[in-house]
Amino acid sequence: MIINRDPIIAYSDRRRILLLALLGIMVMLVGRAIDLQLLDREFLQNRAEFQYISLVPMSAYRGKIVDRNGELLAISAPVHSVWVDPQQFGSEPAKRKNLANLLRISPLRLDHLTKPKSEKRFVYIKRHINPALQKKVAAVELPGVLFKREYKRYYPAGEIASHLIGFTNIDDIGQEGLELAYQDRLSGKAGRKKVIRDGKRKAVANVEKTRDPVPGRDLELTIDQRLQYIAYRELKTAFIKHRAHSASLVMLDARTGEVLAMVNQPSYNPNSERRPDSGKYRNRAITDIFEPGSTMKPFAVACALEQGTVRPDSVIDTSPGRFHVGRNLVRDIHNYGELNVVRILQKSSNVGVSKLALSVAPASFWECYNRLGIGQIPGTGFPGEAAGKLLGYENLSPFAQATLSFGYGLSVSALQLARAYTAFANDGEMLHVRMINGDDPAERPTHVMSRKTAKIVREMLEHVVAREGTAVRASVPGFRVSGKTGTVKKAGAEGYRGHRYLAVFAGMAPASEPRIVMVVLIDEPNTGDYYAGLVAAPVFSSVMGSVLRLLGIQPDQENSMPLVQPQREGTI
Repeated sequence: MIINRDPIIAYSDRRRILLLALLGIMVMLVGRAIDLQLLDREFLQNRAEFQYISLVPMSAYRGKIVDRNGELLAISAPVHSVWVDPQQFGSEPAKRKNLANLLRISPLRLDHLTKPKSEKRFVYIKRHINPALQKKVAAVELPGVLFKREYKRYYPAGEIASHLIGFTNIDDIGQEGLELAYQDRLSGKAGRKKVIRDGKRKAVANVEKTRDPVPGRDLELTIDQRLQYIAYRELKTAFIKHRAHSASLVMLDARTGEVLAMVNQPSYNPNSERRPDSGKYRNRAITDIFEPGSTMKPFAVACALEQGTVRPDSVIDTSPGRFHVGRNLVRDIHNYGELNVVRILQKSSNVGVSKLALSVAPASFWECYNRLGIGQIPGTGFPGEAAGKLLGYENLSPFAQATLSFGYGLSVSALQLARAYTAFANDGEMLHVRMINGDDPAERPTHVMSRKTAKIVREMLEHVVAREGTAVRASVPGFRVSGKTGTVKKAGAEGYRGHRYLAVFAGMAPASEPRIVMVVLIDEPNTGDYYAGLVAAPVFSSVMGSVLRLLGIQPDQENSMPLVQPQREGTI
């Protein structure tokens, strides 16, 4: 049996069901609203703060680097870096092109960095722009373009002190030199602050600092920028003149061991965004080692004097300019005949100094050189400082002992050689070098020889710079100068062959009471002259003369130069 319901009644049932359903939904919505607004109000507030308040890092000011007189060598200046949120970056072609032109990047590069499909919300467009350019970029008013406050490092001395100071990268982290060695001291600690951002992630207000940035500490060097410039100027002139492979100069205070100047060639400008080959970053005066040649002869003489095997007036027969040591041969460039100890240094006789060295017991001779710190890191704290090399005592054959006396079979850095010469300048006490003021006091000097021996050898070295010596061009008008040349043949794949030389001069002034110790090294001069007396000695003269006058040091030339007269009391 089929029952037909009234259509009006069926419609009424469906209407009531629908109204009940809608009423149920409304009740649920009202209940949820009450829950969120009254019962879970704190949750919504936290969500809002999470969306609009964010933590922002605050860059710390990097400490300055200054010379001993407070002159700036490195300083940081506030700059802005431009970054973009690709999700918010404006699409107006004219404004995008204007932005690219201002920042000197191609429109295609800008489009690539800011692809809207990227999930990135932070992309650097240009780092470290100056305040004037930042205002122009902000005036473009392109959505999604934001700024980050940072610091950029500047080096007022430029390439004059580049090998010593080094440089930082774009994130203000030390990469070379003292910037790297003292990164922790200079960098400080970044701070943090809360900022309110709008819907486009632009910071519209500062809320509070959660941690203040701690600026880095300043670094005061022992360097004198005036002396650094003089050394740089004269060394570069010689480097270019002789078309050398490289060159170095180290200047020390003869009374304290402080580094007053240290320069190298070729150099580079740390302010330039274009970096040279990494080899040009090296502070060769500290990191590179070489055989010092005849600049070691004064130490062999001092050792023989200390051991009492010779006296200053002893005479040594160097004829016929050759000397057999076992199956090996030591040569002079001339047959000098009989020479006293002064003349051995003045003429730089290999035969004479070898006979002096072999008059000393091997253990005593090796210890004389070992006390100079050869083979030991100088301890300046500079990155990559070299220790040099010295034969072990067990390998000291008679021929090795002879070659050590004229500077072969060992290696030093320019800094180590200058440090060794402070023993002659400081009455037998070798000073420990340092280049940072305010650090712990320097170590006690190392006793190398007696006061008497140091003074005798220092007076002998004045004759090297005299008219008949090998370094007359190292003389400084008005001042007594002590020093020694070293023309060193460089070893290659086939031994000491070919025509590659080092020209070295080590000396001090005024000789009566030394104030400055200096080493000049010209590596592979290529214009014909290669003797140290012609290549390195003139650099010493020009730098030392300018420095002594600048520091107001009184001339001592009026004092007569002591002479050790030869006496024929036997030969060695």
